[in-house]
Amino acid sequence: MQDAPEQVYGVDFSGAQDAGKRIWIAGSTVEGGALRIDECRRGDDLPGSGKSRDACLNALREFIRGQKASAFGLDFPFGLPRSLVRQTVWDAFVLSFPGEYPNPDRFRRTCREAAGGRELKRATDREARTPFSAYNLRLYRQTYYGIRDVLHPLVRDRQACVLPMQKTVVDRPWILEICPASTLKQAGLYVSYKGRMAKHRTARAHILEQLEGRDALSVPTASLRSTLLDDRGGDALDSVIGALATLRALCSPDLLAVGNESPYSVEGYVYV
Repeated sequence: MQDAPEQVYGVDFSGAQDAGKRIWIAGSTVEGGALRIDECRRGDDLPGSGKSRDACLNALREFIRGQKASAFGLDFPFGLPRSLVRQTVWDAFVLSFPGEYPNPDRFRRTCREAAGGRELKRATDREARTPFSAYNLRLYRQTYYGIRDVLHPLVRDRQACVLPMQKTVVDRPWILEICPASTLKQAGLYVSYKGRMAKHRTARAHILEQLEGRDALSVPTASLRSTLLDDRGGDALDSVIGALATLRALCSPDLLAVGNESPYSVEGYVYV
């Protein structure tokens, strides 16, 4: 496998109409096996972006295209449970996705009908302890727009590698599925940190300090630290946690490729 990228991004994603106000992107550099967080900005701050979902997702996709030697962690499901997918390989699933599901409500309804009204989880969801099924009411728009507007065009145009379902290719960005909540659970740091109260900001500070204390990352400036702690929704901090999960994946090359017999080859895999 080629050398792992030294530029790592974590993206806290959103499928909301005003996604540009809700998406956060943390950019970082790998130094001595840890992350130096270089920037953290909202989606509407990307070049050519805006507050609307279409404008922001177009800008995010173009930003990913342009980062040739980088890895991106994005926090939306990259696939569905195997029993709900008629294709035998993930590439075919993602390429056919817009045609099979013309809008997010049809996507959710089709999945629920195929599952007999149940909310099925993928193998990796159970293992990583993710909060929701890919078509849960709170998540289905995020799943839908992430696959349709980000992954589908990049895979179609062969301008990214989506792991572990695809092989890594030189000079293409690598894209991995992450889940900040699962990463915090694994680290024993899953506390209530999303909110506007002083206790929530204190919790965000505790999480950040713990990650820094474990030599996992560094935040070099006071202004950047304030950005991470002052965002009441916790989304800025989530983007940093996503970047950390992405780095962990890059340090475990055996997790970056799977055989066709693995459920991950169709359903996707959550890196924590």
